[in-house]
Amino acid sequence: MSDVFRFDIAATDGAARTGAISMPRGTVRTPAFMPVGTAGTVKAMYLDQVRDLGADIILGNTYHLMLRPGAERVARLGGLHDLIRWPHPILTDSGGFQVMSLSGLRKLDEQGVTFQSHVDGSRHHMSPERSIEIQGLLGADIQMQLDECVALPANRSEVERAMEMSVRWAERCKTAFGDQPGKAMFGIVQGGDQPDLRVKSAEALKALDLKGYAVGGLAVGEPQDVMLAMLETTCPVLPSEKPRYLMGVGTPDDIIKSVARGIDMFDCVMPTRAGRHGLAFTRRGRINLRNARHAEDTRPLDEQSSCPASRDYSRAYLHHLVRANEALGGMLLTWNNLSYYQDLMRGIRQAIADGRFADFMAETQDEWARGDIAPR
Repeated sequence: MSDVFRFDIAATDGAARTGAISMPRGTVRTPAFMPVGTAGTVKAMYLDQVRDLGADIILGNTYHLMLRPGAERVARLGGLHDLIRWPHPILTDSGGFQVMSLSGLRKLDEQGVTFQSHVDGSRHHMSPERSIEIQGLLGADIQMQLDECVALPANRSEVERAMEMSVRWAERCKTAFGDQPGKAMFGIVQGGDQPDLRVKSAEALKALDLKGYAVGGLAVGEPQDVMLAMLETTCPVLPSEKPRYLMGVGTPDDIIKSVARGIDMFDCVMPTRAGRHGLAFTRRGRINLRNARHAEDTRPLDEQSSCPASRDYSRAYLHHLVRANEALGGMLLTWNNLSYYQDLMRGIRQAIADGRFADFMAETQDEWARGDIAPR
């Protein structure tokens, strides 16, 4: 732990790097996957389970927590860490993703975003300053600038307008954040699928000398090769001594290829959402427990896993739970999925430290390609 916010790189292997982000509430080993706790809960999981799987940090969402239970209420209750019983680091998304995902329920101008609540229809204005204020009330250790995320494909003029406004909002967020010892505010690179706009955004944010930088506006409709090309364009522009966070990504394949291009932090709802819908991530690839082939299979998902959900429950039982819409099915598969993601990150970190990341990536991809065990 550290009484200041610090990022140390321990080893590199090509563009991939491993290290640690140190903060008063704990150390985040990188590359890191952050389970998503949108409304103060990682769905279908106890937070002590999440910690035991190896998560050093989780993510909360400013928009959703603003609506309920409300940022001021969370502050009165001692802050998000105390409320949810998670004494470790928390990163909060600024609400910028909801600018895109709730486009039918918001109005946008230079001053900020006015949302119509998807819960009760009430109206809420979020300026860059208010976003930072809410994140401060929540007590977030890493706070994100408010930005405008544009779904792809989009025309260049729209992408450029959103990128330039996001840069102006980053400046306002930095002023609002001020000096918060031990905490950090990250800027968010935008620019869609336009390489020159990505570079322009990264250079403008770099000039603000922030403590970390995110790459946003990807995995929003574009093919994976476009996302990777944008990382290849953007990462070399960002300061090598600062953490780099790819927002909302992604599949295990997305993650391992993005680490290879210099990314240090990830978050995604995919492992938890997939688990609630009967899909398991394993070292053998994705397994759909709804399929009839599992109905009488007494074998576990993965006999080599350290996770009880993966190792100790039969496929037949998991299949039954999923098909019967029992809550336990989603709980067990979410547990399995988050375990797999954290195991993947551990393997990535060790491979970089050992100087064999390319081999690890090839071995992992080969195992995915071989697929699941043959049905009985």
